[in-house]
Amino acid sequence: MLFVEYPKCSTCQKAKKWLDAHNLEYTDRHIVEDHPSYDELKEWYEKSGLPLKRFFNTSGILYREMQLKEKLPGMSEEEMLKLLATNGMLVKRPLIVGDDMVLTGFKEKEWLEKFDID
Repeated sequence: MLFVEYPKCSTCQKAKKWLDAHNLEYTDRHIVEDHPSYDELKEWYEKSGLPLKRFFNTSGILYREMQLKEKLPGMSEEEMLKLLATNGMLVKRPLIVGDDMVLTGFKEKEWLEKFDID
């Protein structure tokens, strides 16, 4: 599975430790150096079943600077995906992409369920 992260992010560090503690294998990817493309984001969004807003890093500085809270409701899915693809710092992290799932952010309870861990 793919683990998309920003190494300086404390939540990403916590998630990575969690994955390692549960012996889960993953490929690490730096979200800024190798940010997700439009096609990847579109595929992950469709696979996830999540609302597209969950893919935005709503607590990020860039999100606030761009006033996206006000702008997103008026944007189409296409416009939102194109915007997300412009800068990795707009994307919610960490992001886990597996064969049959996509997880945004780190919520231990949700991860335990998805990975079927007691």
